[in-house]
Amino acid sequence: MVTTTWRKIVYPCWRPSTESDGQFGNRFGENDGTSEGLLWYKDFGRHVYGDFSMAVVQANNIVEDQSKLVSGSMSSVDFGPQGTFVGVYDGHGGPEAARFINNHLFENIKKFTSDNEGMSADVINRAFLATEEDFLSLVRQQWSIQPQIASVGSCCLVGIICDGLLYTANAGDSRVVLGRLDNTFNEVKAVQLSAEHNASYQSVRDELHSLHPDDSQIVVLKNMVWRVKGIIQVSRSIGDAYLKRAEFNRAPLLQKFRVREPFHTPILKAEPSIAVQKLYPEDQFLIYASDGLWEHLSNQEAVDIVNNCPRNGSARKLVKAALREAAKKREMRYSDLNQIERGVRRHFHDDITVIVLFLDSNLISRSPCNGPMLSVRGGGVCSSVWDFKRDGKVDDYVMTKLIVNSVENLCSLAYETVKRPFDKELRFLWSCYILS
Repeated sequence: MVTTTWRKIVYPCWRPSTESDGQFGNRFGENDGTSEGLLWYKDFGRHVYGDFSMAVVQANNIVEDQSKLVSGSMSSVDFGPQGTFVGVYDGHGGPEAARFINNHLFENIKKFTSDNEGMSADVINRAFLATEEDFLSLVRQQWSIQPQIASVGSCCLVGIICDGLLYTANAGDSRVVLGRLDNTFNEVKAVQLSAEHNASYQSVRDELHSLHPDDSQIVVLKNMVWRVKGIIQVSRSIGDAYLKRAEFNRAPLLQKFRVREPFHTPILKAEPSIAVQKLYPEDQFLIYASDGLWEHLSNQEAVDIVNNCPRNGSARKLVKAALREAAKKREMRYSDLNQIERGVRRHFHDDITVIVLFLDSNLISRSPCNGPMLSVRGGGVCSSVWDFKRDGKVDDYVMTKLIVNSVENLCSLAYETVKRPFDKELRFLWSCYILS
């Protein structure tokens, strides 16, 4: 019989997490949202400028999307600027980069906001680059024992509302869309705010050619898809060390990630495109989402869904609408798609993360008072040693969670290999046996 103590140790490894300090939610463990199979959602919450809704659906064997919403102080010092932060991190090649960003980017933003004595586009840019350098340092440390971490990266979409301004920063192909009321026609129209960095866009291919004028193969059309060096679609990311530093583009990295020609300047960039704009009473809500949503819904379709439905559960409705479209494209029923296991699901749709931020113009026009911090994380808890390492050490509790997580992942991989599901209780008992 599995003890309650063991359940408490193992269960956190398999659920998204929520951290809160009071004003906008309950204590940790009481406000975690709801899980239904591969779908996690938090239908409703409050940030300093209005309401919010979050949802994540998993498709990969290990979820590669990570996300965070923070509302409260945007600085690491007392009485710093107050605001709301949203981060959507769409990983590729593995979850490590997205998890790392989820743990470190906002902390870097707070640090540079404190140094700068205020929020700015430069603060956000410096935070992106600092997070990039920290992750590349991690790759260098891990290279000899885990070289494939050099092929892991993540798109990075950030939104910050602070002092009446909206900051949008993007590296990769996630997207944020604003729902704006058009008073002339009394309609809420979609306005895309983020610039995307995907080689499918001519403007991105032009930028790559201008940055690498001597490389005729900087962008290659492969199987009807434009890819940077014939490998990756995005031109900006955090991570992907193998296309940033030549020292990581060699054996023992897998051959498929290695480029033939030596390079001296980074092929991909980590600098985000940043836009700063004032918010107006006509601005109703913001939809932040990984590209898994936008593969199936247009900007206006997503805005219409949010505008025509109750706020409660709006992010979940968007995710389910995308899943219905994914099922329809495969001429299958939505209910049948939901029966497909993670890993196999990736053949039908990507991991999808959605955060809907509703805007209250009355709250935005006022300076929010200092209050407790709200921090909500969606898409899974971190479970890598480097995410928890402090002063060169990992405590026993964290190491226990990491080992259990690894054993469970091995079970999932075994299932994918032999197509024979392991009973959940048996997997749990096996984990306990390995640890004993």
